Amino acid sequence: MDGQLILHEDARSGNCYKIRLTAAHLDVPLTRRNYDIMAGETRTPEFLAGVNANGRIPVLQIGDRFLPESNAACFWLADGSHLIPGDRFARADMLRWMFWEQYNHEPNVATLRFWRAFVGEDQLNDAQRSQLAAKKSSGEAALKLMDEQLSRTTWLAGDSFSLADICLYAYTHVAEEGGFDLSAFPNVQRWLSDVARLPGHVPF
Repeated sequence: MDGQLILHEDARSGNCYKIRLTAAHLDVPLTRRNYDIMAGETRTPEFLAGVNANGRIPVLQIGDRFLPESNAACFWLADGSHLIPGDRFARADMLRWMFWEQYNHEPNVATLRFWRAFVGEDQLNDAQRSQLAAKKSSGEAALKLMDEQLSRTTWLAGDSFSLADICLYAYTHVAEEGGFDLSAFPNVQRWLSDVARLPGHVPF
């Protein structure tokens, strides 16, 4: 490792949890610094100038360097480890699931969790309220695609547990907080149990 590792996070965020879970599976110690995103603590001049000009978390601080984006931080931690498949195709497939998570899964499953569990549906603006049905439909489609994949394979990419599983576990296992019914996806439920039983697992 390249110096002390500091995770700038809001502990309630699944994107931050991904990094903690990756580090736990690798037995890598992290120093944690918590920010309350609901209170605007990632929008202060100090945070914007010193941690991430984009005003978002998580950020993994590696010595005096700062790496935003949760899946990039997970990849940095796991590079060269058993969490990244050795087979070239399986490695690319792992990345495919990680990209898909940020483009198809997280914007729907995680956003509905945030809106319903933290903001409160009665506090949403008209634009957000108008998106509820579409995000529910898109989130269910994402969970269905995962369920179909997991009906054929034990893990999402390759023959073993990888970063693809970590990055998709983070928001899937709390999807019901956003109004999703996981009982409709039995293969996803099996996979969630398998992940939670692995040595090194830490709860949200």
